[in-house]
Amino acid sequence: MTVRRLARGVDDGYRSPLLPGLKSSADAERLAQELASSAGCLGLLSSDPPELYAEVAAADRELEERTWLALLIAYIGPLEEASPFRSIERVRTSWGSGADPDLEGIETGPRSVHDPTRPERTLTAYRAWAERAGSQAAAFTGQPEWSAERRFARTFERLALPGFHRAGRFALLVILGRTGVYELRPAALQLGAGDPVTLAAKRLLGIGDPLLLERRAGELASACGLPLDALDLALHNWERGERATLGLGIGAEPDPAALDSCRRALSL
Repeated sequence: MTVRRLARGVDDGYRSPLLPGLKSSADAERLAQELASSAGCLGLLSSDPPELYAEVAAADRELEERTWLALLIAYIGPLEEASPFRSIERVRTSWGSGADPDLEGIETGPRSVHDPTRPERTLTAYRAWAERAGSQAAAFTGQPEWSAERRFARTFERLALPGFHRAGRFALLVILGRTGVYELRPAALQLGAGDPVTLAAKRLLGIGDPLLLERRAGELASACGLPLDALDLALHNWERGERATLGLGIGAEPDPAALDSCRRALSL
């Protein structure tokens, strides 16, 4: 087991009402960089998704297969290398085949939720969840009159399957929403688990109560002029001290306009 300790910036007098937990301008600048990078990644996912994301976004492909591929991306996770989808490509199966991928010894990405000790339980539970609804499309659509925000929240709750932790569920719904497969948009980060995103939110926002965390996270996103889902990847990367790009590396450089906006909001 490797234990990695990330050095935090020293107290240099930095204070921001948006980040009551921070006392270091270096840490605040690093957050601004990650927020702007995440904004660039999401912009690419929405406008020009690369590789397997493009297959998910392709409206001429079968809806159930697009949805299943998004699930595999979120569950296994793109690698941080020149061929980020190599592992997923090697094991992917079709939804129509009824076969789950062989995940024995698979290499996973930094945001994977795959548990190698119980490799089948999540995908098996997911198939059963979709079949109960009649199809994946029916399960993700829910009620036609739902808003994109309500659909995101309700589906996030319903996807609480064995081994399918917060990071995987949130990533899946963002992928499906950003690529236009379903109308999904988060109104909350769904914080509360012990994942890096929640840990970072508690450290930055200076409170542990989930409701207040969500409110302060929304205020931070609004002040920076960013969509709320940009905070998810940014907080994950800030907490880890290492940038994951989720296979969107060409969009991972901080968006200049977003970076300026974040710096102004954070008084940098």
